[in-house]
Amino acid sequence: MYEQEPNTELPSDIRWMRRGTFALLGLGLLALVLFLAWKGAHASVFDWRLLKIEGDVQRNSLATLRANALPRLQGNFMTTPLGEVRAAFEAVPWVRQATVQRVWPRQLLVRLEEHKAIAYWDGRGEFGEPPLERALLNTHSEVFHANLGEVEDEELPQLAGPSGSEGQVLRMWQRLNELARPHQQALTRLELSGRGSWRAQFESGASVELGRGEAEQLAARFASFLPHAMAVARRFQTQIQSVDLRHPDGYALKLVGIGTKKTPEPTRKPRKP
Repeated sequence: MYEQEPNTELPSDIRWMRRGTFALLGLGLLALVLFLAWKGAHASVFDWRLLKIEGDVQRNSLATLRANALPRLQGNFMTTPLGEVRAAFEAVPWVRQATVQRVWPRQLLVRLEEHKAIAYWDGRGEFGEPPLERALLNTHSEVFHANLGEVEDEELPQLAGPSGSEGQVLRMWQRLNELARPHQQALTRLELSGRGSWRAQFESGASVELGRGEAEQLAARFASFLPHAMAVARRFQTQIQSVDLRHPDGYALKLVGIGTKKTPEPTRKPRKP
């Protein structure tokens, strides 16, 4: 005789209620774990214990770095975003780049690279215009801002040009200054106008109009005129006042104390008949 087994399957609404209960319990457990993890991460046991700074710190003392960077930091060993730590140290004057690392237990290691100033930088567009930006230029052709009084004894050259021309102007100054050095001359200023025209100035104050052209062309023109102009100045026992190299077949030279004004011829008396 066949006997039918009783139906033990639960109704669908009860099954869904059980699944919902398990899901809520799982979410509650997950929330509890996350809360405990958050509380643990923010516990005082993870507060920073040691700040170690390595690298190039000639311009900034440890006290200066602490005073400028630490007030911007939030959190502890577990919670502080390293990106914010890096940004805080890179905002300190003279700091070019910072690398930060957590070191167990509760230690923050910061490696710094400072800017090395190679010139003053005046951002401008045309000759004669006031500077749009007065700053410093580092050895990577990067403009940065710092207290200019800290480099006033370093005799840095003054470079000027439109925004984005920093590397071009620095390379040109290095090239021309190298050419001038064998003649006991030094370029203390170099400007590039917004129209691509170059103007230089010697340590003596003499100005040089280089005009426009490719870097190699301008350097060759500069190297060609300099020994001749220096020889002429020595011959007349004076100094160069200004030079104009924009002429295609030569250059115009002006010496201190020597003019080019033509002396009028003496008036001749008429002969008596």
